[in-house]
Amino acid sequence: MLVSKRKRYLSGPDWVINTLDRMMKDTTCAGNMSQIVLMLNPAQDGRTTNNSLNHFVRQFPVLQGYVARDFKLTPYWKIPAFAERDVTLNVSHIEDSFFPETLLPALVQTANKSFRDEREHIVFHLFTNGKQSALAMTFDHRLFDARGAEAFLNLFQRNLSGNGASGDITFTSSMALTQWMRKFLAGRSVNRRIIALSKSTPQSLPFQQGRDKGFRYRLLTFSKQETSAIYDRAYTEAGYLLESPYILAIILQTVHELFRSKSENGSSYLIPVTTDLRPGQDPLQEVFFNHVSYLFYQIPVHEAEDRKSLITSFKQQMYDQVKSGFPKDLAEASLLTRIAPLQVLGKLLHLPLKGRMATFVFSHLGKSLYQSTEFMDGSVENIFHMPRVPVPPGLGFFSNYYDSRLNLVISYLDGLLAEGEVDILESGIRKRFGVYQP
Repeated sequence: MLVSKRKRYLSGPDWVINTLDRMMKDTTCAGNMSQIVLMLNPAQDGRTTNNSLNHFVRQFPVLQGYVARDFKLTPYWKIPAFAERDVTLNVSHIEDSFFPETLLPALVQTANKSFRDEREHIVFHLFTNGKQSALAMTFDHRLFDARGAEAFLNLFQRNLSGNGASGDITFTSSMALTQWMRKFLAGRSVNRRIIALSKSTPQSLPFQQGRDKGFRYRLLTFSKQETSAIYDRAYTEAGYLLESPYILAIILQTVHELFRSKSENGSSYLIPVTTDLRPGQDPLQEVFFNHVSYLFYQIPVHEAEDRKSLITSFKQQMYDQVKSGFPKDLAEASLLTRIAPLQVLGKLLHLPLKGRMATFVFSHLGKSLYQSTEFMDGSVENIFHMPRVPVPPGLGFFSNYYDSRLNLVISYLDGLLAEGEVDILESGIRKRFGVYQP
């Protein structure tokens, strides 16, 4: 059967992300968006940056596509024959000292600004003080996951140096309307896991939703020396290359400390953690759309104070879920949800845990897929992410590693936490990392 080059059938994870996008548009000021920020030195010229980005982006009509359904009701991304308009680059001049923390108020505004219509999926913002620059790419999670966004910018840099291979990317995919027994068996596995999780009520923070609600952020950056010390502790306490359960244990202990002061109800902590499903065989085919699934960690509240026990539990839960194939089952089973309208599926996601979908979400991206230490004419000092979080829970922790530096971003719905409570989270994380604010 011939498959149109202008149709990219959505996977199960893609449809879940589309559902979360609809939910966030109903509960906050914008959809399921994120932002990746590159700190650059020296300053970049706005006109040159704009011309280079447009030359590159025109190669990808997929960036101006939209969701549709075919005659079998299978959802797909409709790709136009060519890019019909230029990408948006907004240039702003900053007078203050040029550090990520002082830039954060401006970056918060761009991270919460919705796209102008259903055909716009990326917007660039260039902040400069004449000596240094920051380039922020706000992107639609329906089109990129976090690592895909990094890979897209990496492809741009390669393209500038004449090493690009954007013409080799194909977007055709199967409708995945076969092997129904495998899908139903995967669905049974997922259902059993959800039932097990629902036996304990997760703690979560009360929130007020509204289409005027945006997200706020706290950025924790660590020097190369601090990062090296953190990773040494992680490998000592959790094991080699197991920094993710160590970082999560630090975060959960700090959240637990805050929750005790707030007397929140619930008998456990429930944390969805993203896991990358990329096989790594052809990175060019893994830039666009979503290649992630989830692990679900559940910890009884009374066990949250013992870090050694937490790390052991996270490692065991990770091992059990990966061994049983749960992340792949979740991706496979979610193909069955594509028949459901987004609004209906959004309501169904709230049912198993009575609206308490999680305590917070966590993602550790590990080593960046942006491989260069340069961007256009400047050097890249740092890269970090600013995701918006589904509501509920409206709270997330996101870490990434670039050029031997660790970054940790706390993302939270406006009004969910007071400024002093975010201070408690930052100081608690730094204290447990053994790294203190200078």
